[in-house]
Amino acid sequence: MEQIEIKQVTLNDIVKLQQIGRQTFYETFSTENTEENMTNYLNEGFSIEKLTAELIDKNVEFYFATVDKNVVGYLKLNFGKSQTELQDDKALEIERIYVLKEFHGKKVGQVLYEKAINIAKQENTDYVWLGVWQENPRAINFYKKNGFVEFDKHIFKLGDDEQTDIMMKFKIMQ
Repeated sequence: MEQIEIKQVTLNDIVKLQQIGRQTFYETFSTENTEENMTNYLNEGFSIEKLTAELIDKNVEFYFATVDKNVVGYLKLNFGKSQTELQDDKALEIERIYVLKEFHGKKVGQVLYEKAINIAKQENTDYVWLGVWQENPRAINFYKKNGFVEFDKHIFKLGDDEQTDIMMKFKIMQ
């Protein structure tokens, strides 16, 4: 496997971000959800307008994972008031780590995860938290393997379907 490089996403990368976001979300969740709900979520959640607003938010950061200059995955981090739920100034939220299906098992997700933890340490956060769909055992196991523990649940709406996310937390050791 070639070297995995991490690069912060800028507004100039917005089309690539939209493409990788839509493709990885579809690959991850399309078999478990209706086509209508998937289409609506992909159109709303990955619109150029929404991604632009997120990219110009100083409390949101995106990173690409690339192999041979090709984007194979990405990471979305939220700080402070831009966190989806807790909005704790001493926390960092990993909102998304997604990797193209063909790169699963090739350490791309681990490299993105390690980037998030390094940023959390640089920002002197107390913990990192995230929500992961209860029907995604691969992701749940990944986070457990990396020391995350369950602390709550919340509802994530995908179209007209209410789904339960397990909220998980990892305490940062400085």
